[in-house]
Amino acid sequence: MGWAWCRLGTIYDHNTGKALNSSNINGVKLTYITTSNLYWDRFELDNLKEMPFVDSEIEKCTVRKGDLLVCEGGDIGRTAIWSYDENIRIQNHIHRLRAFITLSNRFYYYVFYLWKQLELIGGHGIGLQSLSSKALHYIILPLPPVNEQQRIAENINRFFKFVDELDNKKGDLRSLIEDTKSKILDLAIRGKLVPQDPNDEPASVLLERIRAEKEELIKQGKIKRNKKESVIFKGDDNSYYEKIGEKVSYIDDELQFSIPNSWAWCYITNISEILMGSSPDGLSINSMRNGIEFHQGKIHFTEKYIGLSDKSTNEPSKIAPANSVLLCVRAPVGEINLTKREICIGRGLSAIYPYGSISSEFLFYWLQTYKKYLNQQATGSTFVAITAGTVKSIKIPLPPICEQERIIKTIDSLYTQLDSIEKSLS
Repeated sequence: MGWAWCRLGTIYDHNTGKALNSSNINGVKLTYITTSNLYWDRFELDNLKEMPFVDSEIEKCTVRKGDLLVCEGGDIGRTAIWSYDENIRIQNHIHRLRAFITLSNRFYYYVFYLWKQLELIGGHGIGLQSLSSKALHYIILPLPPVNEQQRIAENINRFFKFVDELDNKKGDLRSLIEDTKSKILDLAIRGKLVPQDPNDEPASVLLERIRAEKEELIKQGKIKRNKKESVIFKGDDNSYYEKIGEKVSYIDDELQFSIPNSWAWCYITNISEILMGSSPDGLSINSMRNGIEFHQGKIHFTEKYIGLSDKSTNEPSKIAPANSVLLCVRAPVGEINLTKREICIGRGLSAIYPYGSISSEFLFYWLQTYKKYLNQQATGSTFVAITAGTVKSIKIPLPPICEQERIIKTIDSLYTQLDSIEKSLS
């Protein structure tokens, strides 16, 4: 009860400011604002410009505390209340609204906000194509009693404050989720995420099987022997050593943390094949699904293809097998993805394909913990990058194969719950 509909011009005196004219040099130079300074419920007042105003223009163009300002152009209808003690002037694309009677400008700010969301300003609803003074004058507005205007505005203020606080808390919760995921991986690589089972075959036995598998692949000519193949082992003194050929070195101080007795330290090259991508010289790249997928320097998948139907004519080192871990080796260094299908990789990517029964999911999770290390090793001025040597120097704490499976299952379960929580925030 007690509400009415009215035209804006019935309750507000309104006018626009002064048009900028370089030939007009009369008057005193004063600062002014344009639509680029006016945003929803706020102003950006850095680097204000000046233009001359004569006495007859100053009153018409001056905004004082409490005036409602509305954009004529740009984001039509964008509104804010001038809440500063200092006066300011306006350019001609801003409307200054000053009430004839006692009103709550905060209430009418929310009316303009609602009208904008309902597309009642800017060409829909009431048909405003632009917010000229005439169009503004005839906007239809609700007119509650002023006390009710104030109560409504206060309640909306409280609600918006609650929403802002909730958004901040959502941001905090999203950060907490990311931190929790990092902590889960940190516990996993240290052997603290799942309990060890004394019945599990030790990782050292797994490594021996992989060495035998690699020997067979070398005999078949499928891979080349690494003349600098290294083996990390634990000595009788419980310290770790590295053997390259006949040379044995103490490396305990290179290992960042201790691992369970059933685990083993190894280089990533001990348990996987490392493929470094390169530019496909002389080959056409298209988006017609002709040939083999091609990915250059990005770990997300794109619709690009090498324009050859016979992939065998490509260099084998460019072909990443299905179930390879993709590692970005130049900006952004350290990003990780998985490919479930065979693809061709460019020079910005490396592909890591595990031997034996080691799963690519295991390497996918493990390598996520090395992003900081890889970025520290990156060099370059135009763009940062890491070399094949840097990738091959990664030391991996290797669990028994059964424990790997338990770790992956646990990570997947925990991540699913965290992703569900994060999705609910949206």
